[in-house]
Amino acid sequence: MAEENEDPRERPWHPRYTTKLIGHAAEVSQFEKAFKSGKPHHAWLLCGPEGIGKATMAYQLAIKVLGGTDQARRWMESRAHPDLFVLERQLNDSKPRRLRAEISVDDARGLANFLARTASGWRVVIVDAADDLNSESANAILKLVEEPPAKTLIFLVSHQPGRLLRTLKSRCLRMIMQPLVQEQVLSIINNLPLDARPNPEELDRAVAQSGGSISQTLALLSSTGAKAFARFAGLTKPRAGELLAIAEQLGGRNVSWDEFGIFNRLLLEWTAARAKSTASPALAEAYSRLAERARIAEGFNLDRKQAAMEQLQIVNDALKAS
Repeated sequence: MAEENEDPRERPWHPRYTTKLIGHAAEVSQFEKAFKSGKPHHAWLLCGPEGIGKATMAYQLAIKVLGGTDQARRWMESRAHPDLFVLERQLNDSKPRRLRAEISVDDARGLANFLARTASGWRVVIVDAADDLNSESANAILKLVEEPPAKTLIFLVSHQPGRLLRTLKSRCLRMIMQPLVQEQVLSIINNLPLDARPNPEELDRAVAQSGGSISQTLALLSSTGAKAFARFAGLTKPRAGELLAIAEQLGGRNVSWDEFGIFNRLLLEWTAARAKSTASPALAEAYSRLAERARIAEGFNLDRKQAAMEQLQIVNDALKAS
């Protein structure tokens, strides 16, 4: 059983353990060409949706730069490589320990200490994720990103680059990475050392709903919100009792607002697709109402069962009218 103070990111499929990058061949080629020139840009901003392999690519490029030997990989896997610094959120000092919400300025100062040391070869910095920097820590690393020591490469992973400090982004070469295709997601999931193999039908559904994201696929496989949505999507002519049962599933004491958010996202996407395919004004209007009601429900912490029932009723009424 996992310890309460275990870092939730510490899994057998953490990006630093990955030995093969699936997808993003063009981006890898772009970097390798720049590195072989002898004068690569010093800071790379890896952008794209969460879970598509940005951090994995950063680690893969790091190991190439740092020699690619078995020893270098073992050091990286044990977080002990002397020429690799990973700037990320740390655990707090509470009991049980939990991940901090942001990368602190003290963590950013650790990067300054790392780069102040003398090095004979290349050094690599991975910021995972730059979205977690607060204003203080972002400003603390800005000078280092502007003018790093010689033979230093910095990879900043970002799921939402629009939120980053403008001056920080301007110092980086932006690499926009695309979501994985479904076949690639399936290949990766099927090769992960999961405790139990997912049901093939559930896996296919999760992959189709994931938007090309590995982390989203894994979340959907165990998500109450995703299962509640799948239950709704499987109904041909929803009856009131069936809708109520789904709403009760989302209103359970152990169901978080994150799960409610997953349910709403999937319901919105489904409604938008149906509205487009049927050219239904009723479903188009329902889409707008769903988005607004979801914001109100989450913003005011309303009863999840009641909120879910309202969402389902909005869609069901639109289906009847279309």
